[in-house]
Amino acid sequence: MKSMKALILNSGMGTRMGVLTSEQPKCMTEVSNHETILSRQLNTLSQVGIDDVIITTGYYDGVLVNYVQSLELPLNITFVKNEKYDSTNYIYSIYCARDYLDDDIILMHGDMVFENSVLNDVVASNASCMAVSSSVALPEKDFKAVLKDGRIKEIGIEFFSEAVAAQPLYKINKADWKVWLDRITDYIESGEENKQKCYAENAFNEVSKECIITPLDVQNRLCNEVDTTEDLAVVSSRLHEIENRTVYMCFSTDMLHGGHISIIRKAQKLGKLIIGVMSDEAVASYKRYPLIPYEDRKAMFSSIAGVWKVVKQDSLSYKTNIEKYQPDYVVHGDDWQCGFQKPVRDEVVSELAVYGGRLVEFPYSSEQKYKDLEARTKTELSMPHVRRGRLKRSMELQGLITAMEAHDGLTGLIVENTIVHDKGEAHQFDAMWVSSLCDSTAKGKPDIELVDMTSRFRTIEDLMEVTTKPIIFDGDTGGRREHFTYTVRSLERLGVSMVIIEDKTGLKKNSLFGTEVEQTQDSIENFSAKIRAGKAAQQTKEFMICARIESLILEKGLDDALNRARAYVEAGADAIMIHSRKKEPDEIFEFIDQFRSVDKSTFLVVVPTSFNTVTEEEFKDRGVNVVIYANQLMRATVPAIQKAAETVLINHRAKECDDFLMPFSEIIRLIPEEV
Repeated sequence: MKSMKALILNSGMGTRMGVLTSEQPKCMTEVSNHETILSRQLNTLSQVGIDDVIITTGYYDGVLVNYVQSLELPLNITFVKNEKYDSTNYIYSIYCARDYLDDDIILMHGDMVFENSVLNDVVASNASCMAVSSSVALPEKDFKAVLKDGRIKEIGIEFFSEAVAAQPLYKINKADWKVWLDRITDYIESGEENKQKCYAENAFNEVSKECIITPLDVQNRLCNEVDTTEDLAVVSSRLHEIENRTVYMCFSTDMLHGGHISIIRKAQKLGKLIIGVMSDEAVASYKRYPLIPYEDRKAMFSSIAGVWKVVKQDSLSYKTNIEKYQPDYVVHGDDWQCGFQKPVRDEVVSELAVYGGRLVEFPYSSEQKYKDLEARTKTELSMPHVRRGRLKRSMELQGLITAMEAHDGLTGLIVENTIVHDKGEAHQFDAMWVSSLCDSTAKGKPDIELVDMTSRFRTIEDLMEVTTKPIIFDGDTGGRREHFTYTVRSLERLGVSMVIIEDKTGLKKNSLFGTEVEQTQDSIENFSAKIRAGKAAQQTKEFMICARIESLILEKGLDDALNRARAYVEAGADAIMIHSRKKEPDEIFEFIDQFRSVDKSTFLVVVPTSFNTVTEEEFKDRGVNVVIYANQLMRATVPAIQKAAETVLINHRAKECDDFLMPFSEIIRLIPEEV
């Protein structure tokens, strides 16, 4: 904020307040159980970041000075006494204080009472401004402002044409203030002030073409002078109503920084603050998985001084909580005025309009230091001990998660960063699938377990270095039982969340071949023993072993698949994957229905490469927990590469090829600067 001082005019005698001002200045009148007019003004100025305040005094000067000092506020306060307080107007008080007024100025009368949001708007105004109200009837004996071409032409009690109600609360930029103050000085030093009951605004009216002041419409918000006991009653009643207003904000963050605290403090000035904390599921649905779980994030916000209530928000939509709590205000940063959250904002505006609530938006904090904090959080999310358990928690929270195949660092970054926004919601993949088929294909080798585990682990490490999402690993058959235990521990150390092994033996053949090639299914006893060995070998609770059943692929029937599923769960499998080559999902659905009729808790995994017409929502409704898109990125890559190569060969140059290629500068943007 630019250098700014406040000038509060407190030299008057306040005779219309009767006994209330018989022993003290009017500004010391109580407007609530815990505030006077002046203490409220000073506290509000401090909250908006104004440190330097000049107070003009006169009537009961010593009482006023002692009172202000007793408040012990973090302000630099200068007192300037108007020795002629009983025979002059406040124009003379301004003249007395002129040597201290060399900055942008907040000017107010000492009997002004206003809402915090009014002063926020006045201070934030880039132009010089005066508080006016287009919603209030023109007063008979108080200030009106005559408007012309978006600026104030004249101010006075006598103006009614083209005028609005006005209050002596100003923000005046230094250049405009110099023009006005020079004219005030001329008035006093020429003796013109003594010729009539003259206000500072009389001086302004003569220089309004050079001193440009714009109207700031406060509408129905509280911004009033207290001239009489009747005024005091009205203002006190309004303050009581303001103090009982409720304000709603929602947060998804798991790391508080200065920007958050700043907007919270602004929101608290509007009323009693209710903070909605997004559930883990809601956060994970549109951005990275929260590093800190909901209950801990709730406790974090509950510990902030002045927060009235902390509640859960179960989705991106505010509708349920707005209907429940009926807040007078919803506060948010202005970053959602465009982009994918705009529909959420539009819904908030619509819901508030039902009962007259109001949306208040403050500038979004986009400083580099806050971006650095988010980057550090992502680094934490990529660590093996943090990443490993997120898959299980996501399934427990969301019911169903999706995984997309990634076979190198670049495809991992695509899975990590691809987000589709629709109707205020964000859709993204929850995990990455490291496929044996795609890993082998990327290396130009057949999918027969030819690529050894050391090489495949390197693919995982490449992904771990540049992404944060959980990883599901295709473990083929798992190999020999003794080898599988080593694989389990290695995957755990790397931070992998789940390994899927299929119940076949011998030289692995891809399931896409089905019965076209000879494939041998392992016995239930042997495969169950392999699962038990893997579970015994694992060191953490979060790691999961999924048993992939090949019965439907090998056309052994539903009963065989169900018998194996039950046995594998009994052996300790955390999840069951059921697979089929058929385009229709009927046998998959039948398996799911029968399995779920007796087992409600074991996770179910499907890979709908063949039966690809089924939506994720339908899988979720039937009880599926993981949908894996197993090879789509690899299958998209090959035709694109072939087309590029053929185009160059056909045209003997690269131009035609470049027309459908992504610029490398855009590809580079996918790659993090630091890994």
